[in-house]
Amino acid sequence: MIKTFDYERIPIVEVVNEIMLDAVNRNASDIHFDPQEKYLKVRIRVDGELIDYTETPNTLKKNMITRLKIISGMNITESRLPQDGAIKTQLKNTNLDLRVSSLPTNLGEKIVIRILDYTMSLKGLEYLGFSETNYKKMADIIGLPNGIILVTGATGSGKSTTVYAILQKLNSKDRNLIAVEDPIEMELETINQVQVNSEIGLTFANCLRSILRQDPDIIMIGEIRDTETAKIAVRASITGHLVLSTLHTNNALNTIERLLDMEVERYLLASALAGIVSQKLARKLCEKCKKLRAPNEYEKNMFKTVLGKDVTSIPVAGNCEECGNGYRGRIAIHEVLKINETIRDAISNGIKKERLRELVYKSDVTTLLQDGLQKVLGGLTTLEEILKLIEFDEENSFSQTSSMKESNLHIEIDNSIKRNSIETITN
Repeated sequence: MIKTFDYERIPIVEVVNEIMLDAVNRNASDIHFDPQEKYLKVRIRVDGELIDYTETPNTLKKNMITRLKIISGMNITESRLPQDGAIKTQLKNTNLDLRVSSLPTNLGEKIVIRILDYTMSLKGLEYLGFSETNYKKMADIIGLPNGIILVTGATGSGKSTTVYAILQKLNSKDRNLIAVEDPIEMELETINQVQVNSEIGLTFANCLRSILRQDPDIIMIGEIRDTETAKIAVRASITGHLVLSTLHTNNALNTIERLLDMEVERYLLASALAGIVSQKLARKLCEKCKKLRAPNEYEKNMFKTVLGKDVTSIPVAGNCEECGNGYRGRIAIHEVLKINETIRDAISNGIKKERLRELVYKSDVTTLLQDGLQKVLGGLTTLEEILKLIEFDEENSFSQTSSMKESNLHIEIDNSIKRNSIETITN
């Protein structure tokens, strides 16, 4: 239901404050101010879904946009170029930490506010929805003395939350942690955080060169965006540092390919890469109104193919006053790959993508689809949510499972890998 404001009685300042507070209280991640021909449409993103919130008359559109630009520190006289700003304040005992972006469109300036909420990061890595198996692998990976750890996924998939949780876990008084970010999204005690400023030449690559002379133990790079940053990050990790960063890729295999596309030398990548965490966010079922239903033949076949399990019931969304649509909050779906010696040799030797795929998924990795389906069986989310995020290719799944069982690789795989493969398929 669209909310209405009495603009004749309520000042625009109070309307803006109310929109921001209400969005935070509804656990929204973003607020969109979209210029239309007849009004300014305001939408909020809750649990990944954009919903209409209110409509502001065109006569007040300019006032609202100007107010947003003033409190976020933007230039109100400039409307032809994109701008970035931030809002950090307290309203009605609620702390607001917001990132603001403006974009000129044909109908006026569009403003998007990103609501930063790192309460999950502060709770710790164990609260981020990792399965027991994936959490153990994460503990092993971040416990390594050196190497590069990559958290990957699309924009808004919770990468920063995971990275900050890892930093919290690694932060100790006997370590020198340095982070290079753009922007700094959460201030952490005892961690040296550097804000990138490309306008004056303070880029990720330039910062990294200087950081290596600062005697760091652990380096966090907000995002690997270009070849130069990727190369320096990899070289830093093989000289005795643990490097943590993010990358926009869909899964572990694509991450390896992306780094190779960035012209990182194979032999360096093979020795530097410690682990890859790929993730997506699925809407979480409301505990009060979720229901069960019988799966159809296609769905039964999917669970049997991917997990090797016979399923008689799966959860579905209900509807209650508390949630409105059957979902409350979101949960992460993970794929954690710990790089073993066999995969290192494969990367270094430049084997084909198809064989690398077999090798990666013959290790003890739980794929995104497997983790997602396990969380469906755990009653945390629905099959519909998982299939919106991850494509199920029945033919490939059958051939992949069959290939695993036959161990039909053209390169030698040691016996421990084979045992892990059999256990993964059986489970």
